[in-house]
Amino acid sequence: MAALRALGSAGKNFSFALNVVCSRTLATSSLLSSSSQTQFYSPAAERPDGDFKVTMIPGDGVGPELMHVVKEVFKAADVPVQFDEHHVSEVQNMASEEKLDEVLNSMKSNRVAIKGKIYTPMEYKGELSSYEMKLRKKLDLFANVVHVNSLPGYSTRHNNLDLVIIREQTEGEYSSLEYESAQGVIECLKIITREKSRRIAKFAFDYATKKGRSKVTAVHKANIMKLGDGLFLQCCKEMAELYPKIKYESVIIDNCCMQLVSNPYQYDVLVMPNLYGNIIDNLAAGLVGGAGVVPGESFSAEYAVFETGARHPFSQAMGRNIANPTAMLLSSANMLRHLNLEFHSNLISEAVRKVIKLGKVRTPDMGGYSTSAEFTAAVITNLNA
Repeated sequence: MAALRALGSAGKNFSFALNVVCSRTLATSSLLSSSSQTQFYSPAAERPDGDFKVTMIPGDGVGPELMHVVKEVFKAADVPVQFDEHHVSEVQNMASEEKLDEVLNSMKSNRVAIKGKIYTPMEYKGELSSYEMKLRKKLDLFANVVHVNSLPGYSTRHNNLDLVIIREQTEGEYSSLEYESAQGVIECLKIITREKSRRIAKFAFDYATKKGRSKVTAVHKANIMKLGDGLFLQCCKEMAELYPKIKYESVIIDNCCMQLVSNPYQYDVLVMPNLYGNIIDNLAAGLVGGAGVVPGESFSAEYAVFETGARHPFSQAMGRNIANPTAMLLSSANMLRHLNLEFHSNLISEAVRKVIKLGKVRTPDMGGYSTSAEFTAAVITNLNA
């Protein structure tokens, strides 16, 4: 690690990628033996010394309701985590530089966060960069990872899907560089840099290597944006040469959308710039059941943020007790795995999957009539099953 630190910030980011994307296997031997030899859940035996502190940002829409579900399930599973909760919203008069600084200080202290979607209003109020974007850039959360995985027992148009979308999310079209060059003429700058393109490409190939994936596909529009996307594509090609065991290919973004809808099984790991990732994340979530079932996570060299894969506040469901907690609960399980709490992670994710597989308790977005509270109660019941 000393040698890696000497390489500077770039090496620091790359070495982090080797660690954060793999499943943490540092759980104690007693925990592993207890979970394999008995069907009874004994949380006292697995609790580490002290609790982990995690920053919680409920966000807007159904975010606070889903965070309440996470807290209820964590309490029932006796998860050794304490939440440092911060409410930030651009539409609820809870947005200021002071609040943003509080969140950043909490993140810098805890290094791990779970968050809901902070709604970004479309009205221009003198500030182009949203609070979502500010958090990503200030924490340098350059890699967003969305694992699109079919849920057993829940049938969709495409079943048995298993693909990963990796998105660079600190530059590209979301650089907040817009201005009116002449009356009625707006210029919006798309920023692509070699440094960040190589960084996200290396992250993708590291992820594929650690997860035993066989192929990485770069998504681009270099046929039209020859310089910007051309640079991104060139960086991916250069990085592919360092990973001869991983098959590499590229696809134009419009063709990628069509192929995902018609034959998504051809893809394994997809890596792409910011805007394309935002679109593909949501498209792919729709393939396996929608925004309520796909977890996501974002990484920097020092921090990890866990959230839903399709970032949607679902404001129309707020207060109606119909939001699907699946995506947020699976995200929280991934967070526990990141914290080396493998036992608790498996406990929660398996309980969620069992509820869905049984098919008796499903929220309206999955074709059922159950409430969020009923789904949560079913998950808690299955924690000890």
